[in-house]
Amino acid sequence: MPVLIDDDLCFEDGPAAPRPTAVVNRWLRELPASGAPAPSSWENYARVVKEWMEFLAEHGVGLFDSRVRLKASLSRFAEHRAAGPWKARFAATTWGQHMSIQSLFYRWAMHEEYATAEPFTYRAARALFAGTGREVKVNLAVRRTPKPHVTVKYLEPDFTELFRKGLRGLAPDGSQDTGFHGRELSRNGAVEDHALATGMRLQEFTYLLPWEIPALPPEPTAVPIPFPVPAGITKGKKVRTTWTSYEALAGLHDYLDLDRAATTEGSLWRPPRRWGEPLKVSEPDARGGLINGVRRPWESLTPAKRRRLVAPEGGSCLLAVKNGGGPFTAWATVFERTSDRIRARFEPRFPHVWPHRCRHTFSMRTLEYLVTGHYRQAAKLVRDTDADAALVFYLSKADPLLVLRDLLGHSTVLTTEKYLRRLDTTRIYREAYEVAGAAAGLTEDSVAEREAAAEFDDEPEDGGL
Repeated sequence: MPVLIDDDLCFEDGPAAPRPTAVVNRWLRELPASGAPAPSSWENYARVVKEWMEFLAEHGVGLFDSRVRLKASLSRFAEHRAAGPWKARFAATTWGQHMSIQSLFYRWAMHEEYATAEPFTYRAARALFAGTGREVKVNLAVRRTPKPHVTVKYLEPDFTELFRKGLRGLAPDGSQDTGFHGRELSRNGAVEDHALATGMRLQEFTYLLPWEIPALPPEPTAVPIPFPVPAGITKGKKVRTTWTSYEALAGLHDYLDLDRAATTEGSLWRPPRRWGEPLKVSEPDARGGLINGVRRPWESLTPAKRRRLVAPEGGSCLLAVKNGGGPFTAWATVFERTSDRIRARFEPRFPHVWPHRCRHTFSMRTLEYLVTGHYRQAAKLVRDTDADAALVFYLSKADPLLVLRDLLGHSTVLTTEKYLRRLDTTRIYREAYEVAGAAAGLTEDSVAEREAAAEFDDEPEDGGL
């Protein structure tokens, strides 16, 4: 549980009213029972209020000051986060998240009679959920955001290939990039391919263990290969199975058998003392292993425990390791530096790639394959082989949105629809229909095309009735 501490290291001022820091700490302690069960949320909430308190202190304003002074400070804070020092600036979405958290705190403080005013203004609205309407208050302290369809959140195929080559130290034409001298290129390429092929979140692919990687099929297959995601590292501890491609899975096995094995052999790495005692693993298999002498299933291990695991042969037990055998988790840095290098040396239009963009790219590519029948055709090719019959049937019959919902781990298809609405799915469906039309022998001169054109011919001219 996060705790805020003032500079004087005191928590209370005696019998008088509690100081603002003590009030915030009480609010933080009540978060688990107030609709915020995730520990990561507690820390985020604490940081948001802490930064707001620091800003107020710099301007001589109290956390529970008058409404006039708080509103004026909020305006200065908005300017600071939008156009202040570069490191202090917020994206519009981050600003909205911070305002939502601060609004929750002030509403709580007013209900508990610690505060008499808040800096926010609201408007009344009516929200509908599951056919039931209710009155809600909408915070007006927001910043304008671009429309979803003009914000590209995934990589197109050509940029995806450019990124894959960049992580391997290659130029766009596939030759060695002589101006780059990176390390662990095999590791970076294998894990990035895995993220693109499975749609796993950053935490999920960062804290995988080698024994949780599925076995490679004896022969290459065009049908996706099921990939169970351990519940201990998923968001909300939801059990799910995504899938991967044969090529991506083969790349992981190559990395495990060659580069990773060489890096961890004889490693003396041990977790830092601040992480806790080392968790020594012995007799590992696909389901679990002995951890300090006690049998534990892998799926029960959280990320904090996984990074403390020490392999029987030495080194970390995480899938990705760095020089010396320790765990490697700085994927955001690797992706950012690769993006910057590609943009500076080869393609000025190349976007910033953060780990979650790989998940968006997986979603778009998978939806495209599902809509265009790619997987159905693949299923037909392996129908008479030893491929998973249930998976083949699922690919042939299931609705694309339902398939994508299961792969991404969404609780409802409504979440998947809202998620896709923020991506540019128009192109996928347009191209799918164009391909289907061409296969059916329809051309621009077809009856359907003429009928559609006639719909516009029947419209009156400007000013007509």
